[in-house]
Amino acid sequence: MQHDTKRRMMAPIIAVAISWLFVATAHAATLEELQDQGSIRIAVANEVPYGYLDDNGEAKGAGPEVAKPIIEALEIGEIEWVATTFGDLISGLQEGRFDMTAAEMAILPERCRQMIYSEPTTSYGEGLLVKASNPQEINAYNDFAERDDITVAVLDGADQREILQALGVPESRMVVIENNTDAIDAIVSGRADAYAATGLTVTELENQDQRVEVALSFVDPVIDGEEVRSWGGFTFPKGAESLRDAVNRELASYKNTPDWEQTLSKHGFTQDDILNSFKYTTEELCNK
Repeated sequence: MQHDTKRRMMAPIIAVAISWLFVATAHAATLEELQDQGSIRIAVANEVPYGYLDDNGEAKGAGPEVAKPIIEALEIGEIEWVATTFGDLISGLQEGRFDMTAAEMAILPERCRQMIYSEPTTSYGEGLLVKASNPQEINAYNDFAERDDITVAVLDGADQREILQALGVPESRMVVIENNTDAIDAIVSGRADAYAATGLTVTELENQDQRVEVALSFVDPVIDGEEVRSWGGFTFPKGAESLRDAVNRELASYKNTPDWEQTLSKHGFTQDDILNSFKYTTEELCNK
C-alpha cells in the first residue's frame, strides 16, 4: 500500500519532468532545413495591427507584412501561419509548435532568457482604453497605484502587467484577460475600468465599439526617470541562431526601403515610432 502511494505521488512528478525534457530538447529548425522542406511556421497572436489573420485566413499586420518579403528573400517557399494567444507565443516556440513569431513582441530581458529575438522591427508607446466619456477620469497607469476605486485589465503574458507592477499597482487591481477583444467586454460589463495596452492596440479597439474610447489625456508612464516605450521584434526558439541571423541580414536591408516605412505607417505607426525603432539594438534591450 505504501509503495502504491509513492508510485501515485511520483507519477505527476515524472510527467512534469518528461514535459520539461521535451521542452528543453525540442528541435529548432535551421535555415537550411527550412529551405529544404520549403516551408516555415510563423505564429501571430491575432492582435491588430501587430499580427493577425483576416476572415480569409490571410496574415496581416506589421509583423507578417514585414516577415513576408524577408522569408521570400531567404528562399523558403511557403509560410504556414499559426494563430494563437499572446500568452502561448513563448511556450509554442519552446515546444516546437512553430519556428518563428511575427507578433511584434516587446524585447524584454526576461523574455530574452527564454528565446532569441531579431533586431527591432518596430517601436511603440503605451495607451489606455476606457469607457466612453471616461466617467472615472482615468488618464495614467499611475492612477491605479494611487486610487483604490478602479481596476485595470491586462493581457495575459503582455508586458503591461510588469509596467503596472513597477509603478506600484497591486495585483488586486488588475484583471487578466486572454485576448485583446475581451477588453471591450471587461470595460462595458464593469469587470475593469480600463485596459492597459499599447497606443496602437487601444486605438484599434476604440474603432470597434462606440462604448469605449482611448483616454485622450493619457500620460505615458515613467519608470526610473525614463518614459516607457517598447521595441518589437521577431522571435525564435533557442538553437535557431542561423535562421535568426539570416532574418537579421534581410531585415537590415528591408528597413532601408520605402516599403518598410509605408507598411508601418499603413498600420498606424507614427514617424516617431518608425525612427525610434533604430534607437537600440536587441543586445542593448536584452541587457537593460
